[in-house]
Amino acid sequence: MHKGAKRLLAGLGCLIVVCWSSAQAQENSIELVGLNVAGAEFTGNQLPGKHGTHYFFPPKGYFAEWRKKGITMVRFPLKWERLQASLNAELDPVYSGLVDKMLDQAAENDIRIILDVHNYARYRGKVIGTEETPISAYHDLMSRIAERWHKHPALYAYDIMNEPYGADDKWPPTAQAGIDGIRKHDMQRPLLIEGTSWSSAARWPRYADALLELEDPADNIIFSAHLYIDSDASGSYKAAPGDNFDPLVGVKRAEPFIGWLKKHGKRGHIGEFGVPGDDPRWLDAMDKLLAYLQDNCIPITYWAAGPSWGKYRLSVEPRKGVDQPQWAVLEKYLGQGNCSEYGPG
Repeated sequence: MHKGAKRLLAGLGCLIVVCWSSAQAQENSIELVGLNVAGAEFTGNQLPGKHGTHYFFPPKGYFAEWRKKGITMVRFPLKWERLQASLNAELDPVYSGLVDKMLDQAAENDIRIILDVHNYARYRGKVIGTEETPISAYHDLMSRIAERWHKHPALYAYDIMNEPYGADDKWPPTAQAGIDGIRKHDMQRPLLIEGTSWSSAARWPRYADALLELEDPADNIIFSAHLYIDSDASGSYKAAPGDNFDPLVGVKRAEPFIGWLKKHGKRGHIGEFGVPGDDPRWLDAMDKLLAYLQDNCIPITYWAAGPSWGKYRLSVEPRKGVDQPQWAVLEKYLGQGNCSEYGPG
């Protein structure tokens, strides 16, 4: 073969390797910014409720709009009482059918879904682990969820319970039951585990050590904390930032959680964080928090999006085609970080 031809083929080979390596790196990277798309869990005092009146799933074309903006990860809250009208029952065909359609729409738009049981460790107000809501019933729920959806290409992970506040010593055995239920059918996907005390990032080390004893046969647990930066950390944002507002408040509230993860060699995630868009000081603090999380490879799902929020101040849902101020901060971090694994490492 002519030397020039050999050099050309060698160059093409290198180009192919470079392209493949680049594609592989992109495939192996994790997106650090996602959204909570809420609505299916709305109006918990109306059960089972009516779709389009009391609760809401994304309309046709909804995920396509967010995918155009670069969103590839969505945490999707679900209501246990709508999945199961009674404990240990078959999954409700209407509500489950809507979940099917939501996952299909996500798959069509290359969006990965975290299914979130948004029940605060309760069923019809009764804490899991009590006589009214035995742990075995929760195991049954998680087993049925995994059995039904574990093969769906859009399903990325399970957030096994949102903010299990007040569950205290009942939560670790309950979480283990949820893990066991899922792993009967799905040994592949990550399990997001939240903590008691509203899964607070700032209070995490005080309550979470018992979760270190959880056993996952797939060894794929990610701990997920929540973080808000108003004065009482509730996410209600009843007052504007005061004169002494600290723009590093979000970073300082995240540090205990990330410190705990580093101490124990665990992986982390912020499942909920949101701010109003009506004061630049909130947005500045949000920016500083996202930069800190990016440095530690901690993904975040912003609270919240969804087409049925109305004028909810934390909503990042565009209104009449106009982006909300929070979106400019989130967009800044899309596709950034060069993280191939959940941190902090």
